[in-house]
Amino acid sequence: MHDYVTWLRDSSPYINSHRDRTFVVMLPGDGLEHANFANIVHDLVLLHSLGVRLVLAFGSRPQIEARLTARGIEPHFHRDLRITDAATLECVIDAVGQMRIALEARLSMDMAASPMQGARLRVASGNFVTARPIGVLDGVDFHHTGEVRRIDRKGIGRLLDERTIVLLSPLGYSPTGEIFNLACEDVATRAAIDLQADKLVLYGAEPGLLDESGKLVRELRPQQIPAYVERLGSQYQAELLDAAAQACRGGVRRSHVVSYADDGALLNELFTRDGAGTLVTQEQFEQLREATIEDVGGLIDLITPLEEQGILVRRSREVLEREVEQFSIVERDGLIIACAALYPIADSDAGELACLAVNPEYRHGGRGDELLERIEERARKLGLKKLIVLTTRTAHWFRERGFEPISVERLPAARASLYNFQRNSKIFEKPL
Repeated sequence: MHDYVTWLRDSSPYINSHRDRTFVVMLPGDGLEHANFANIVHDLVLLHSLGVRLVLAFGSRPQIEARLTARGIEPHFHRDLRITDAATLECVIDAVGQMRIALEARLSMDMAASPMQGARLRVASGNFVTARPIGVLDGVDFHHTGEVRRIDRKGIGRLLDERTIVLLSPLGYSPTGEIFNLACEDVATRAAIDLQADKLVLYGAEPGLLDESGKLVRELRPQQIPAYVERLGSQYQAELLDAAAQACRGGVRRSHVVSYADDGALLNELFTRDGAGTLVTQEQFEQLREATIEDVGGLIDLITPLEEQGILVRRSREVLEREVEQFSIVERDGLIIACAALYPIADSDAGELACLAVNPEYRHGGRGDELLERIEERARKLGLKKLIVLTTRTAHWFRERGFEPISVERLPAARASLYNFQRNSKIFEKPL
């Protein structure tokens, strides 16, 4: 019970940040047939109940293959794309139609004592995707294989405003009434870009991208992906990463690759600090990082006004140069706009959070919280069990973030001996 309560409390900031955001989620045909699919549906329903605007793009590759085999039709591919002749198109339409109906049925469940109880979801699908033929490549006619031409952004937006879950199938339609078989990755990516979605979530067989030693790569920039793709043995994994990178380059802030085989992978990725998949995110105009010796001048510019007001303890350039590695900073286009330092306290399991400062012009963007989270992460990696902070002006800010007041006598001996009674700082402690 304690773990559940702790997880729920820790997820609250993510719940707040995801509310009213638009997520495009891609569900491949393999995932729809997996034993964990029922849990994925429950997780999607939970997202919807928390106020997330959901667009679900689904695939049907294995279902199409099964129908082709049953009818004795040999599949043909070129450049890893299916050639969709008239006979194959019939199988595609059959598979896609059945998967759409199955998905709608799943999302319509309202069984007692189940995660679906009381959900009463509205689901809409239709001609939201306009497509065009790929045509002839390398002398090969792709017939009814197409690519996305346009997404009905306004139509989908109106449905999302009405709290409706939108289903996008891997079929597109042309103004002349033709039907085209599309890659679900293409549909999901274009939908995320055209809808200006906050996230694109791509389900795959693996828990994100694994490096050469089998370890999960938790975060990538779009420009790093081509090098990884060259080393990947899985063509499908490469397609997921390419889709994630394309979405980010198109303006989607974050793309996530998670496993459809791992129960709760989506929730762990979206509602925990460490996540459960691979995050692909844009190059940031603003970044949070550890300070280096080149940052000393910028740190001085940031903290000097606060030192002059008596809010921060004065630090000389020599002290900053010696202690700069203790600092984490937020840099915006070359300007240091926020900083915080962590000092492990000798002969104790505690660390001191010090010199937390944010440029007055940037104090309403949550950067103080980001720095606090980074300092807590660094403290945990060092094996520290608690954070201590001394402050004269920001007591309420720390109280609101889980710090509790303590007396000088509760300070570790090494820090208590340095306490400045003339400054009379209030002391707070937070367990990690």
